[in-house]
Amino acid sequence: MMRNFEVAAPPKIDFVDGGGAKPMLIGGEWVHAKSGRTFTTVNPANGETIAEIAAADSEDVDLAVAAARRAFEESTWRDLNPHARSKVLLDMAEAIEAHAEELAQLESLDGGIPIAITRGMVASTALTFRYYSGWPTKILGTVNPVGDSVHCYSVREALGVCAGIVPWNGPLVMASWKIAPALATGNTVILKPAEQTSLTALRFAEILGECDLPPGVMNVVTGLGEGAGAAIAAHPDIDKVSFTGSTMTGKKILGASVGNLKRVTLELGGKSPHIVLADADIELAARNAASGFCVMSGQVCVAGTRILVQDSVHDEFAEALIKAMSAYKIGDPFDDGTTLGPVVSKQQFDRVTGYVTTGKDEGGRIAAGGEPVNSSGYFVEPTLFEGVDNRMRIAREEIFGPVAALIPFSDVDEAVRIANDTPYGLAAAIATRDVSTAHTLARRLRAGVVWVNTHGELDLTFPFGGFKQSGHGRELGAQSLDAFTELKSVMIRL
Repeated sequence: MMRNFEVAAPPKIDFVDGGGAKPMLIGGEWVHAKSGRTFTTVNPANGETIAEIAAADSEDVDLAVAAARRAFEESTWRDLNPHARSKVLLDMAEAIEAHAEELAQLESLDGGIPIAITRGMVASTALTFRYYSGWPTKILGTVNPVGDSVHCYSVREALGVCAGIVPWNGPLVMASWKIAPALATGNTVILKPAEQTSLTALRFAEILGECDLPPGVMNVVTGLGEGAGAAIAAHPDIDKVSFTGSTMTGKKILGASVGNLKRVTLELGGKSPHIVLADADIELAARNAASGFCVMSGQVCVAGTRILVQDSVHDEFAEALIKAMSAYKIGDPFDDGTTLGPVVSKQQFDRVTGYVTTGKDEGGRIAAGGEPVNSSGYFVEPTLFEGVDNRMRIAREEIFGPVAALIPFSDVDEAVRIANDTPYGLAAAIATRDVSTAHTLARRLRAGVVWVNTHGELDLTFPFGGFKQSGHGRELGAQSLDAFTELKSVMIRL
């Protein structure tokens, strides 16, 4: 049965109602692209244009890199007293909190994410800056026991100019994962937001004017991937690129890094398994599994889209999962009751609905969902396939939409084999009441994150990243600081 609805007009937001193309922040100045080119950002809930945004190319990236390099070499930020640097990061957190509702509205407007979710994401963004504000005074070196006549020690120093390229699913919180540790360790930053969702990055950069951050330390360059993104990846004076996005693009960035051997951190795609064992709490497992591919309309790199269910509870679990899926309310992102908004763009809508067609063509049976939504926006109904083999495309390729496949297994060994039979290794989940089974199975799964009896929970102290083609390096936690610093050893003969 086709769903029919239209969304209401979005709230008025001063930042987008002023007219004119949105400029970029380079070296403390708001500038348009040298070429004069712009691109359009669209409200995915109704398909209407929100604003025009400056479309940078290599010339603009050169200017941003020069500004960031100048700010780094002047060392007003790099050599700032660690206590003072901590204070600036705390001020940034407080500025985010002061503008929290506006930033949440911009995120919902630009990305179609329900307002109840974006409010939490903005709060998480502020918390990220608070967490990393504690680190400047705790980046310690070591003294090495070489001998009585030698003083040997090591210190960690800032890398230099660090670029962050962020995706369109949760753009502000993803940006904070890159900006906060880079600034905490004394680097200068160039942020390149996704072209689909640039508004919060630009407004956040405006808000930074309230904080005591020297010009050029933080720069925001907007544009398309093939223009601004490619120029950043290949730039010979950028010391590090931290990228979150597709595996295909991540490979291109890694290839482009060889020119100057810049450091690269990659958090890429996934096709995460969610293993439901016969002894699991079926209702809890069903709610977690539904959350694993319905939250954010499935546009999450850790989405649990391969749901592996033990034969003996397959039918019971499928019934519970379909019930849990039905609790997700598709609707206007600005309705507090909406739990599932549109996918981010017409291109993504076509991709996701194309995979639904592919799943049927491959022989999968739709157990729930799969019906069109009659709206001017890019809404996709949560869809569950049964009768899926792990060799099918819908079980192997990242869909990035609210589409999941039920795959049966007989015993734990088969579950592990199916779960690990993927080029990805970002996340996995296990549903079981047996603690020994949970620990044993977690060790056997080739994934950077494993959840047991939950899904999608993260903490700022929790290193996050993947195995295999899901990337390399880790974000969050103390481990992320290593990726933004160089280790220097000093030996002094006394």
